[in-house]
Formats: sequence, C-alpha cells, structure tokens
Amino acid sequence: MQNQVSEDLDFFLMANLTFKLTGLPFVVWISPRGNAKHDVRVNVSPGPRSISDMTTIAIRPEIRVIEGQMKTQDFALLSQWIKLNRDVLIRYWDGDIEFTEDAITAIRSI
Repeated sequence: MQNQVSEDLDFFLMANLTFKLTGLPFVVWISPRGNAKHDVRVNVSPGPRSISDMTTIAIRPEIRVIEGQMKTQDFALLSQWIKLNRDVLIRYWDGDIEFTEDAITAIRSI
C-alpha cells in the first residue's frame, strides 16, 4: 500500500541529515533526481521517523513550500541553510555528486 505522503517520494533514495550536520532544529531529507519529474526539492520533518509530518520545499527558482506547512521562523532558517548549500543540493540532485557520503561531506551547517 502506498504511503499517504506525496507519491513522488522514494525513501530508498533519500538521505536524512541530522540536526548535528545541518544546525537546523529538524531533519532535512535530500535525494538525487531518481525518477522525479519535478525540479530540485528537499523535504523536512520534525524527526527521522516523522515522515507523516514531512514538508516538501522547492529550492529553485525560489525557495518555497510545495506541500505541507512550516513555521515562519523554521522556513527562514531552512532558507538560509539552502542558500548556503544550494550548489551541493543541485549537484547531488543532478548526479554530479554521485555518492551520498560525498554530498554529506560537502554540506555546511548554519
């Protein structure tokens, strides 16, 4: 049975980035493009097992909420983090960064 979360999400391709790595008060999920038909996105959740509370964020052309909700303060922090890591997120999405561990190593904390 398909999870109620957006059908675009392939959790086997997604890497969850912890609070320690990002400096954010929530978990950020990143992934390569895979079979997605949309542009670069990240997902956020309160914790690593809180996928039912996941929010989907597009990062270009502007950073915006696609699905779900975020507090204004959390969105501001996430936007700051995305701007700091935009190049890594896009290169990982596009496959220019092939391995998740290389993307994680390149990620900078706020």
